[in-house]
Amino acid sequence: MLCAVAFAISAGVMFAQNAVGTWQGTLALPQPPGRTLRVVVKVSRGDDEKLKAIFYSIDQPSPGFNANAVSQQGSAFRMEVVSISGSFEGKIEGDSINGTWTQGAPMPLTLARATPATAWAIPDPPAPPKLMPADAKPVFEVATIKPTPPDSRGSSLVVGRGGGNMFSTTNTSLKDLMVFAYGLHEKQVSGGPSWVESEHYDITAKPDTEGMPSVAQLQAMLQKLVVERFELTFHKEKKELSVYAITAAKTGVKMNKSQANGLNLPGFGGRGQGDIVVRNSNMADFAGFLQSRIVDRPVVDQTGLTDRFDFQLKWQPDAAQPAAPGQPAAAAPASDAEPRPDLFGAFTQQLGLKLEATKAAVDVVVIDKVARPTEN
Repeated sequence: MLCAVAFAISAGVMFAQNAVGTWQGTLALPQPPGRTLRVVVKVSRGDDEKLKAIFYSIDQPSPGFNANAVSQQGSAFRMEVVSISGSFEGKIEGDSINGTWTQGAPMPLTLARATPATAWAIPDPPAPPKLMPADAKPVFEVATIKPTPPDSRGSSLVVGRGGGNMFSTTNTSLKDLMVFAYGLHEKQVSGGPSWVESEHYDITAKPDTEGMPSVAQLQAMLQKLVVERFELTFHKEKKELSVYAITAAKTGVKMNKSQANGLNLPGFGGRGQGDIVVRNSNMADFAGFLQSRIVDRPVVDQTGLTDRFDFQLKWQPDAAQPAAPGQPAAAAPASDAEPRPDLFGAFTQQLGLKLEATKAAVDVVVIDKVARPTEN
């Protein structure tokens, strides 16, 4: 009898530590005060017996996000969701997991094991946005260009904010616009008066075609806009410049294929120096982002990869390395900061790619004529 009781207690402890199941809890967000979000985490085991998890934020119109790393050691549970730059660490205590959700800032989160009677309903994911026809040649039918207020900070270039397919920028110079529109690095734009770089604008523009544009369609619309509204004329020359080349490492690609089903535009976000989140990006898009925001020279994609990926990249910026155009110099790491590799090491360790310095002949755009724009 004593042995049977001991076995029953042991089995109960084993079951209590099992992470497999549906868990749910409420996050109290730091901003704005009083706002909360309900989250659901579904944990299962794959055919290989490894843990898998799907993270849902059920108060936001989004699909579930697959966790990239899920582990349980005793009562300690951890998962990482790279596509939203989030992670959770907690301790399983009976039918609860008490821990911390980190997404930019750490937030306490207690997850309770759900039963069929207590489980929250998970809403259907939003329908993917309507895409512009691939053969469409859209233009901006309405565009407003205004000088950026002098106290503005940061900059953005966004399509579809708040729904629809409106295009908007904040705090962008003509050189910024040309860099994106023509897929260039700042060093590939020369000539023109100093205000091309020093004066900044906020732009709102509406395409004449319904649906979300591709990168190529967006660039074509912006090219036409800067030519017409800034009276821009230029010519191109070939010039050999120092560049960075992205290639695939021997370790194999470590990025996750994108979960952004139905989208054709990438997303790039920064979480402080040396920490970026990339969503739904192919390597050509990523190279364009790197050369415009991260490094001090053009970036050439030589990976041969055509898929779109979601990933996070963390590295220690080199204070001795020149900053990318418009970016602050790297600060020295805090004494208690988590050690990180440099940018080149991070590429190999975290992405399965190589970033190497080399030289290549690239296009250089030489401005022949330009004028300040009218607002409308």
